[in-house]
Amino acid sequence: MTTIALITGATGGIGRALAHQLHAQRVRVVAVGRNLNRLDEVPADLRIAADTTTPEGAEQVMSACQQALGEVPSWLAHCVGSTLIAPLHRTRAEAYREVMRVNLDSAVYMLQAWIGARQSSPGAAVLASSVVARVGVANHEAIAAAKGGVEALVRSAAATYAAQGLRINAVAPGMTETPMTANMFKMAAMREGAARQYPLGGIQSAEQVAEVMAFLLGDGASRMTGQILAVDGGFTTIRPLVR
Repeated sequence: MTTIALITGATGGIGRALAHQLHAQRVRVVAVGRNLNRLDEVPADLRIAADTTTPEGAEQVMSACQQALGEVPSWLAHCVGSTLIAPLHRTRAEAYREVMRVNLDSAVYMLQAWIGARQSSPGAAVLASSVVARVGVANHEAIAAAKGGVEALVRSAAATYAAQGLRINAVAPGMTETPMTANMFKMAAMREGAARQYPLGGIQSAEQVAEVMAFLLGDGASRMTGQILAVDGGFTTIRPLVR
């Protein structure tokens, strides 16, 4: 039986990279995004335009999968996200609520809809967190709170649904080259400064993050659940010798 993978945020850098990788592995890909025209650029067996930051949008996605494919995807990769770089005292209430809506609300509603649709069938889900939820980074208070919520969601849901064979994990990427971060890397000095923060050096690609997400979904991670894997060049765990 061919595996079906549902990828939300499929038009973003990491979601698109994951779609390419899974499609190349002959996994049937369901690509979800807000803009159907942009989804045309993503390799997929089914494309769905929906807003997964609402419970109605998340349910719409699952219904569309059931109607078009006759079954619910056994894999879920939730790649919807945004960022906000601002100190807390300069973070407007509207900006804070938007960060929580896009990052945490979408994760809750999409995971809830997928779990409900699986109806006690085994499956695997991987969500996207961030290094800023794992180590204090200045001027990231709002997004750190949102991604910290995602990590707590993953651990609790993994405990609740392990008995029915659902594995739920997450990745926590460091600075990654995607369309969302493109403006930050326009100047060579900014790129070099960012790269020096990471023990392994350089800026990682969306493809490198997607490879870890694909691993967490697959059989190689069959004994892993409730885990948050940092994909960050060692940023959150090691301090190399300074020479």
